[in-house]
Amino acid sequence: MPQRHGVKSQARGDGTVGKALDVLDLVAGFGRPVRFSELQGHSAFPKATLYRLLQTLTSQGMLRVEPETGSYALGVRLVRLAHMAWQTTSLAPIARPHIDALSAEVGETVHLAQLDHAQVLYVDKRNARVPVQMYSQAGKVGPAYCTGVGKAMLAFLPEAELGDILRQQSFHRFTPNTLTSAEALRAELAAIRARGHAFDAEEHEPGIICIAMPVLTASGHVLGALSVTATTAHRSLAQLGELAPSLRETAHRIARDVANWRFPDRTSQPFSRTG
Repeated sequence: MPQRHGVKSQARGDGTVGKALDVLDLVAGFGRPVRFSELQGHSAFPKATLYRLLQTLTSQGMLRVEPETGSYALGVRLVRLAHMAWQTTSLAPIARPHIDALSAEVGETVHLAQLDHAQVLYVDKRNARVPVQMYSQAGKVGPAYCTGVGKAMLAFLPEAELGDILRQQSFHRFTPNTLTSAEALRAELAAIRARGHAFDAEEHEPGIICIAMPVLTASGHVLGALSVTATTAHRSLAQLGELAPSLRETAHRIARDVANWRFPDRTSQPFSRTG
């Protein structure tokens, strides 16, 4: 069943708007045009409610109907909204020169990510000098509990927010190294807070490792995270660990530019950093 990566499906009580967004998520989760019968098979809504929501979303340009097949796909209006969101709320435009410089310095793939509710949204990516095929791409979402950028952000969240996010994780085992419980993840997050950065030790994809650094405001709020990713055939975790100073400096520069741009700070209480 299509669902958010690494996140448990949850019914939201947000009225009509929440239901419409659930339908948008459902359509998007297929990654292709999808027929009504398929949507009905994966939706908790009654047939008439699902049809009404689809019609409303189509009339508003959020969905479109393929004329030859009658299948539903994401609408062009979403492209405009996504572009505006990328410009006004994404770290990507501000961070671009800094991740370009970091990628040129280390010669490896650099990711920039933000939290999207209980999952990771990759907002930008710079490929290594010799690109490597991997899951992450700008615009894709991934699990928070088994990615370097996800763990780097989770480690510095306030407890109330962290607890809510952990309850939504699926803890699916992607590899033998994947952490599969909230207890194991909490222990890992404590270690990340102590050293200031996270690792992905082949936890999401076999052969793919990374070091990740949170991007924090001066008050300790999480804005996002960046990572340097490599293959185990090319580098070791110890070698990636040597890049921590470069990542930390890049994260500081991004946070400084965000503050100068008056990027909206998080509304939750700041986390008291201990490491």
